[in-house]
Amino acid sequence: MSKRYTITAALPYTNGPIHIGHLAGVYVPADIYSRYLRLTGNDVAFICGSDEHGVPITIKAKKEGVTPQDIVDKYHAIIKTSFEDFGISFDNYSRTSAKIHHDTASEFFKTLYDKNEFVEEVSEQLYDEEANQFLADRFVIGTCPKCGFEEAYGDQCENCGTSHNATDLINPKSAITGNTPTLKETKHWFLPLNKHEEFLREWILKGHKKDWKPNVYGQVKSWIDDGLRPRAVTRDLDWGIPVPVEGGEGKVLYVWFDAPIGYISATKEWAERVGKNWEDYWKDEDTKLVHFIGKDNIVFHCIIFPSMLKAEGSYILPDNVPANEFLNLEGNKLSTSKNWAVWLPEYLEDFPNQQDVLRYTLTANAPETKDNDFTWKDFQARNNNELVAIFGNFINRVAVLTNKYYNGEIPQPAEFKAIDEETLAAVKAYPAVISSSIERYRFREGSQELMNLARLGNKYLADEEPWKTIKTDEERTKTVMFVALQIASALAVLSEPFLPFTSNKLKSILNHPELDSELTWEDISTKDVLLPAGHSIQSGKPELLFSKIEDETIQKQLDKLEASKKANEAANKKVEPQKEEITFDDFTKLDLRVGTILEAEKMPKTKKLLVLKVDTGIDTRTIVSGIAESFSPEDVIGKRVTVLVNLAPRKLRGVESQGMILMTEDESGNLVFVNPNIDGVSNGLKIS
Repeated sequence: MSKRYTITAALPYTNGPIHIGHLAGVYVPADIYSRYLRLTGNDVAFICGSDEHGVPITIKAKKEGVTPQDIVDKYHAIIKTSFEDFGISFDNYSRTSAKIHHDTASEFFKTLYDKNEFVEEVSEQLYDEEANQFLADRFVIGTCPKCGFEEAYGDQCENCGTSHNATDLINPKSAITGNTPTLKETKHWFLPLNKHEEFLREWILKGHKKDWKPNVYGQVKSWIDDGLRPRAVTRDLDWGIPVPVEGGEGKVLYVWFDAPIGYISATKEWAERVGKNWEDYWKDEDTKLVHFIGKDNIVFHCIIFPSMLKAEGSYILPDNVPANEFLNLEGNKLSTSKNWAVWLPEYLEDFPNQQDVLRYTLTANAPETKDNDFTWKDFQARNNNELVAIFGNFINRVAVLTNKYYNGEIPQPAEFKAIDEETLAAVKAYPAVISSSIERYRFREGSQELMNLARLGNKYLADEEPWKTIKTDEERTKTVMFVALQIASALAVLSEPFLPFTSNKLKSILNHPELDSELTWEDISTKDVLLPAGHSIQSGKPELLFSKIEDETIQKQLDKLEASKKANEAANKKVEPQKEEITFDDFTKLDLRVGTILEAEKMPKTKKLLVLKVDTGIDTRTIVSGIAESFSPEDVIGKRVTVLVNLAPRKLRGVESQGMILMTEDESGNLVFVNPNIDGVSNGLKIS
């Protein structure tokens, strides 16, 4: 029976493009789910949009010397286009700067205000005297009060995921000037979450929500058990939706309050465009509301937004919030600020027409229950060993043999053997198996069941060997090819949620559009014949579904990451501050000479020390140098070096060191000699 679903995907901040962490955590699973629901005959509104009022946007604008509107216009266009090119099938992708959103959010606030659902308080907030502004959210950085991470933001710690207020931070610093902020009184409106604590406890902890993911249920339970406190819904900023009540001058709606209302305004926008009633998707108890988010948004979607909806009184509450964990990249946490990411626009440019390879890799390695790692080698292996060697290989063999033996026409099968009937029966079972995985939000499991269907096809062909029976038993070959084509047709339909571009290519190869009616998900399990005898598939050499990815292609991506890593290290390399001033007389006391290392050996029982014999031109002396972790003894023999010869002798591990070799670090942090290295310069030459 058809049901109505409202599916939301977390609104991305428009301060940069989308990367693979966003895709794996939110957008690919949400798209799989939405595509599946449509295929199974449900009424679906798949909603998203750009979150354009976050403080990170104003920070980005300040850094680039442009307006926040310039930033959101730029990245909204980039993000929207990337999603379209990648095949994310939103029914509407809106933006929170749209008038319909401003109106909807303002109306929502006024409704709660008129119902006395807010608490008005004068409180002390962090204030930057030099910048002459209050420090909200990402404008302040300090030590997380829960885990001790020293670069936590004012609203959330990205290390442990805890949400908090800026005033909770230890040793806060202004992200604008670097100054230590002061506390200054200001008036704001608060949503008293403590008022809704009992409702949340009944609805989530005592209700049916134990079928939520353990990470979601556990985080929500922890918050409720710790006791909920009022949370501000307004902020002292000049970028955002103005507070629409008296006394709200100079203040805007806090982004966490404004952003989830974006789901509602985007639904209104879509419904108006397609002639539907938006309230059916938000106020009808028969509608199932599902939020797809990352784990850093659990509290907002499971505690705060439901409290807002409950306080308003006319909205449905989420049925499920299947939050994913985080995706790492090549063993390190994804970081937009450090450019440690695979950006979607760049992927689409570097891998044209290979959207499904990334979709499959991110799904097969999805961080559904724990943080997972994306590596380019795994991406290559998933493509070459699974998509090419299993799925693509089966389809190519079926299409090639059908054209070769029957000019592309589906043969009339002869007698079915037990293996044929068992195989067709197995095919009919796959829709229910894959449905079970998707409906339990186990998309990784579902993708592997789809691949198992392709494996079934390969095994069937390998066992029945039509390339051999065509010479000995043409009637048997017709039956085998007929069965193989039914498997291919099932793959064309069942792959659509996971691999939409591949599904379209495969339907084209099999000429699905030429069938009397479009095959549905249910048809795969109920129909005995998916491709009838006499139907013609695409003639000629079939298009390959997937192409092998070579080592050099992967190496280019690894080189790009390494270049980002080095650029970030160079940009963040700290230059030692200037030491206190000295006089010229102080400088002339230093006796620096050119020397040559004659002998070198490792000092026993140490990691860092080499014992060197150095010809300084005035004598040969022993110098102990802490360079053993960077150079072996044989590396340094014969090196021309700069020696401070009048340094007072000092015993190190019982060996008297009679000077110092001058060293420094290169841009990569490697030790290098301060080396005169000039032809014709003799040992003992004084450096002045």
